[in-house]
Amino acid sequence: MKIKKELYFGFTLMAVILAVTVIFMPWTTMQNGHIGLLMLSLVVVAIMLGFPTAFTLMGMGVFFAWLAYRSGNPEIAVRQTLDLMVQRAYSVMSNDVLISIPLFVFMGYLVERANLISKLFRSLELALARVPGALAVATLVTCAIFATATGIVGAVVTLMGLLALPAMLKSGYDVRLSAGVITAGGCLGILIPPSVMLIVYGATAGVSVVQLYAGAFFPGIMLAGLYILYVIIIAKLNPHLAPPLPMEERHIDLPPANEKMREVISHRVLPGLIGAVKGSRNLGISGGTIAKQGIIALLPAITLVLFLGFTWHMATKPAAVAETAGLTQMGGGIAEESVEAESGGLEEPKEEGGLAEPKEEVGDLKEPPAEGVKEPPSLGMQDPPAAKASVVPAKPAANVAVTPAPTLQAAERLPVPVWYWVLFVASVASAIGFYSIFTFVRLEVFKMLLGSFFPLALMILAVLGSIVFGFATPTEAAALGSAGGFILAAAYKQLNFGVVKESVFLTAKTSAMVCWLFVGSSIFSAAFALLGGQDLVEKWVLSLNMTPLQFMLLSQFIIFILGWPLEWTEIIVIFMPIFIPLLPHFGVDPLFFGLLVALNLQTAFLSPPVAMAAFYLKGVSPPHVTLNQIFAGMMPFMGIQVFALALLYIFPDIGMWLPRVLYGN
Repeated sequence: MKIKKELYFGFTLMAVILAVTVIFMPWTTMQNGHIGLLMLSLVVVAIMLGFPTAFTLMGMGVFFAWLAYRSGNPEIAVRQTLDLMVQRAYSVMSNDVLISIPLFVFMGYLVERANLISKLFRSLELALARVPGALAVATLVTCAIFATATGIVGAVVTLMGLLALPAMLKSGYDVRLSAGVITAGGCLGILIPPSVMLIVYGATAGVSVVQLYAGAFFPGIMLAGLYILYVIIIAKLNPHLAPPLPMEERHIDLPPANEKMREVISHRVLPGLIGAVKGSRNLGISGGTIAKQGIIALLPAITLVLFLGFTWHMATKPAAVAETAGLTQMGGGIAEESVEAESGGLEEPKEEGGLAEPKEEVGDLKEPPAEGVKEPPSLGMQDPPAAKASVVPAKPAANVAVTPAPTLQAAERLPVPVWYWVLFVASVASAIGFYSIFTFVRLEVFKMLLGSFFPLALMILAVLGSIVFGFATPTEAAALGSAGGFILAAAYKQLNFGVVKESVFLTAKTSAMVCWLFVGSSIFSAAFALLGGQDLVEKWVLSLNMTPLQFMLLSQFIIFILGWPLEWTEIIVIFMPIFIPLLPHFGVDPLFFGLLVALNLQTAFLSPPVAMAAFYLKGVSPPHVTLNQIFAGMMPFMGIQVFALALLYIFPDIGMWLPRVLYGN
């Protein structure tokens, strides 16, 4: 009966769309543009009824394109429609950026099957044990990392529903809070790079995917941070909704050597290891074991030293200054005297010489002779003087002839800025504080993070860093990520023929869906443009005389509402071609608009009745967890998404600062 309520909601929404179409459509004076709007409303209703999106778009596009061509020339309408299908399909498939989609998806499926997530969740759960709502915070961090590595919402929500939901319910967490954390965290993969959604938007809007990745990095972190902040506040104000982790759940078994050092010498790592090195107090522990534990314990300090050294190098690096003494301006190969001595070439003729009117002698009032209009000898078949001089200069200036190639001055390093010393002192103080509380128990948690969190984080940073800093294209970085997925699966002994076969099959299935979506949306948008629907929408929007703020509010509100009945794929491939042409009129950067859309489209997975994240979680949750409870748990996180959207619009540098710094936008 509860599922029927969602069905009633969907049917009510479809009825509203059809009623608006019937009431406001000028049936007696319909033009091609109105037919385009009719096509738009019909395709939304058809998708809501459950028809496959790609083939619905394609079928509607072909039929209405035939209507558009038929209104012009009925005899060749069929041939023109078929030609349009072929051209659009070819143009989509020749887009090189789309190659990165199957590679990123393949990387995600390999990482999913490397059995990393259970270890990652357990290590984060222990590392964050003292934080209010530790299990929920660990779930959000795990979802953010895993979603970044995979970008597959269904996989993240399903897997975290199997791992985190039973643990939270067992610890007494509220069902709605637990469901909201898992569904909201699982959807972060469609925003945080490398995201397939950003690739789809970039290909649709003609925006650089590299700049989209750079721009979406901080908004994604901001949204995840707001989720975590909300959970911590809720757990602090209402502990019964997210009880602290029981002490028995925090217990960690130490290796015998570490247990002996903790009991006899000290519970802290550094004093324990130093004491164990001394011969009289070496409790039968081998030097190799002590050295191994010491290296692991010093890894944070080594990383900090490398970071501070690199920061010092970049902060004091001298600016490269080219030696330009004695060089002339580019384009001048001879001395100024030689240039002034001869006229001609490609310069504008001066008053004297060249093609200027012959000067009359004093007292001579006659017209110039006829032969005065003949072509000057210097403009005959021979090279002009400047051309000659540029090839073989007769007498170049001495300072040019002996000037060597530009060299870099050996400049001294810049003085160390004040902010570096502030960073240095803060880092050293943090390191001292860290090692003062670094116990053998925390060392074991750190080892667990080394085995689960850091390999995945390094792979993600390698992929994103190679894209953002220009070392590789998205396609090349996706290939690097796929290779990293292979390495991780092999390192965790999960790489076998069955895993590879299943990953390849799922990748082909997902990639085919995305590619058919592109083909269908391309044909659909072409038919919409042929019918004049785009022009009609533009004229209507421009007739409203909206300010850029009003346009942004209207467009984002429409996208927010569309996220309730439609998924992000339909919204991007159907409605983005309508909004994108309007951006130049309002002075809106397509890159910034894309970041707002990406943040807004988080609602597509969290809003009923098509909230796929809720259905993914319901499929793996215990029977007593109802769909209404899951929907209720998602609502606060939808409010957080709206708040994050407002923050991004008010402070656009959250998304635009990194692309501007890296690419000069």
